Amino acid sequence: MIEKISAPVKSYCALFMCACLALSGCATTYTQIDTVNDVDLNRFAGDWFVIASIPTILETNAYNAVETYAPPVEDRIETQFRFNSGSLDGPLRTYTPTAFVSDDSPGIWGMQFVWPFKAEYRIVHLDDAYQYTIVGRTKRDYVWIMSRQADISEAKYQQLVQRVAELGYDTAKLRRVPHSVTTAESISAASR
Repeated sequence: MIEKISAPVKSYCALFMCACLALSGCATTYTQIDTVNDVDLNRFAGDWFVIASIPTILETNAYNAVETYAPPVEDRIETQFRFNSGSLDGPLRTYTPTAFVSDDSPGIWGMQFVWPFKAEYRIVHLDDAYQYTIVGRTKRDYVWIMSRQADISEAKYQQLVQRVAELGYDTAKLRRVPHSVTTAESISAASR
């Protein structure tokens, strides 16, 4: 079931999310979080299943979460984030922010849900085969463990959680995102 969300409600939700991302930890100084030095953005494009996250307020109850990145056009990457809300077969929510790639590094993005706000997104881990990635933030407030597949082995999951811990995150805050492989793959297929 796809639940349509009105444009004003989407704008309000996106604005609220940007405000939360922008205001979280304003008075604190953070140690820089390193990004992956070399990211082939064309290879990075495509579907990424969110396996676990320290979620933003909009995704605390997300199921079958899939993030899709279009190939870059100049410094912009059109993005689509889709998930079922509340259960494996809950209403489908879709958000379409635009990522702006930093001139300093292809691993640093400003994710814009509502103009003019851009939330910091950093590709902090990426395997050589472009099958697993971790996107984080300097504030260590949100993080996303993602895979090209909706289902990964427990051993691989624990390796990625360990990497999140090494990056300075409190892994007790991680929420493993439930996936129905069939539903997640159909959500992914809908973006093509």
